[in-house]
Amino acid sequence: MAPLNTSVTLLRNVSSGAPTLADFQVISTSVPTKASLQNDQILVRTLYLSCDPYMRGRLSASQDSYVDAFVPGKALEGLGVGVIEASTSADYKEGDVVTGGAFKWESRFVAGTQGFTKIPATGGVSPANYLGVLGMPSFTAYVGVVTLCSPKAGETILISAAAGAVGQMAVQLAKARGLYVVGVAGSDDKIEFIKSLGADAVFNYKTCGDYSAAIKKAAPNGIDIYFDNVGGELLDAALLNMNNFGRIAECGMISQYNATSDTLYSLKNLIRIIPKRVSIFGFIVSDYYAKPDYADFIGEVSAMLKAGKLTYKLDEVVGLENGPEALLDLFEGKNFGKRVIKVADSQQRL
Repeated sequence: MAPLNTSVTLLRNVSSGAPTLADFQVISTSVPTKASLQNDQILVRTLYLSCDPYMRGRLSASQDSYVDAFVPGKALEGLGVGVIEASTSADYKEGDVVTGGAFKWESRFVAGTQGFTKIPATGGVSPANYLGVLGMPSFTAYVGVVTLCSPKAGETILISAAAGAVGQMAVQLAKARGLYVVGVAGSDDKIEFIKSLGADAVFNYKTCGDYSAAIKKAAPNGIDIYFDNVGGELLDAALLNMNNFGRIAECGMISQYNATSDTLYSLKNLIRIIPKRVSIFGFIVSDYYAKPDYADFIGEVSAMLKAGKLTYKLDEVVGLENGPEALLDLFEGKNFGKRVIKVADSQQRL
């Protein structure tokens, strides 16, 4: 019996409310071969796929986004890491390990070379780390904390979803710059993890009661920087605690991604940005890859890794067939760290 290729496709777009497993389909198809390649194409065996909150927007049919919606009947796609098994490109050869944002949610797939980058040897690093500590989530933290909010030693930063893919790096970048760090998460084990990263104060948003009071208790001198991953009520509470000339990095609002017209939260304290002269930065990390910030990020994080000064937690789900559940868990906060899907075993250490 010929080997089969696993593929995860979307059955229907979900623009409002929470997507369910019934909105996806896991199918088996024929494995692509070298003979199927056209000029300047590669055949990639997927090793790891990334689950990211921005993908919620791609599940909807909305055209009002910075990234295209997924097409029903076609494989999902996103960030990934894989190994090239065949190539008709002069720039890639069999055995090259590549990463990029055009990975189809398939065991193996054929694609053009645009959007893929070869991963250099970096001294024993797992390929999965290029989706986490050396990848997009960590760079997102760098842009929000360092580039946009210009932190100064002694300031106070509040970080929501501080045990997540982005938040855990935001905590460590802020501590490296001498900030007082307050981390927020939704379970006791996540709270303990944030403490282990060096956070000065933490609280569990599910058990703390009044959010504004919890922030005030954790940061009695107020908040200079808020790195926001969740939006909603916690953002409203942060607005009540911002210091003069505070800065807010709006990375995400995951608490609102599955909201309906009836459950969407309306901010009540936005007016506070005027007397407090608060700056709010909405940003998309892809705008910064071509800027000097990216080289600065790679240099700083690589040095911290080599010096043993970084901790980064991956939350690995095994099997592409479990991909839909792995993705949907993000929107309920069930992940602990950077959620990745292990599609195939890899003996490679880069």
